[in-house]
Amino acid sequence: MATALCPLRGLGRAALRPRRLLHFSATRNDAVVISGRKLARQIRQEARHEVEQWVAAGNKRPHLSVVLVGENPASHSYVLNKTKAAADVGISSETILRPASITEEELLDLIGKLNNDANVDGLLVQLPLPEHIDERKICNAVTPDKDVDGFHVINVGRMCLDQYSMLPATPWGVWEIIKRTGIPTLGKNVVVAGRSKNVGMPIAMLLHTDGRHERPGGDATVTISHRYTPKEQLKQHTIRADIVVAAAGIPNLITADMIKEGAAVIDVGITRVQDPVTAKSRLVGDVDFEGVKKKASYITPVPGGVGPMTVAMLMKNTIIAAKKLLKPKELEALTA
Repeated sequence: MATALCPLRGLGRAALRPRRLLHFSATRNDAVVISGRKLARQIRQEARHEVEQWVAAGNKRPHLSVVLVGENPASHSYVLNKTKAAADVGISSETILRPASITEEELLDLIGKLNNDANVDGLLVQLPLPEHIDERKICNAVTPDKDVDGFHVINVGRMCLDQYSMLPATPWGVWEIIKRTGIPTLGKNVVVAGRSKNVGMPIAMLLHTDGRHERPGGDATVTISHRYTPKEQLKQHTIRADIVVAAAGIPNLITADMIKEGAAVIDVGITRVQDPVTAKSRLVGDVDFEGVKKKASYITPVPGGVGPMTVAMLMKNTIIAAKKLLKPKELEALTA
């Protein structure tokens, strides 16, 4: 069992080990622009190879079930990206559509059936859900070892205790960007702007926890800001930070005057705004990209930064679920 869990054991060991920087583009005096798309392709290639080996060994092909409620265009787009990525790496998938009028009990009943379906390895319910449905209740209804979103309270708790768990895909994607770029975290000052339970909080947990533990962390000193942090106070923190992770969902929250020379800036925010010149809608992050890249050492773009990594890490979680690496009996055997 120790051998089977080697991929999990290595999730955070390389936080300080530089990698070959083949996935960047930069202009003189500007920050290195980290291509999340190229990194995601690398991770998906790793996932594809892992699936091929798993199936060649006589195992069932991993299967992902996605429950999509309502007609939210963004949700439909996100789910399509996930199922396309699954097909790309050799994971079979299905999208189960339900109307926005579905009751909470009906949705819970559907999740219960999928939990008990041996063919389903990974299961996620696309958020957000209609207002009449309790999202926390739905997230906790998905059995933890199929919870590829990493939102079940058991997975969140195990992550906070530095134990093996299904990591939320976006925070894990940020962590992989930092590791694979070779950005050091040990003893560094980090600011995470945003405290959401699905993104900001898990990112902070991954970055500040002990690198010697079962699920190794980044050993950084982390400050978390939120909606009630005054802008000037936020600046006092970010101007001293070696790494700034912007995950507040506020366009241009982080500007060049808030960043120290040479800092690494990871932009998780994504907001659709209307371009004042073309009148067309476009996606922007929480960071003033053009201004900040002139001071930072590394920066992620929006789009093309964290987004593709989120989908790639979801594929890795589905493989972990298929291999049943996080089933309680395996964990008990590991820690006995």
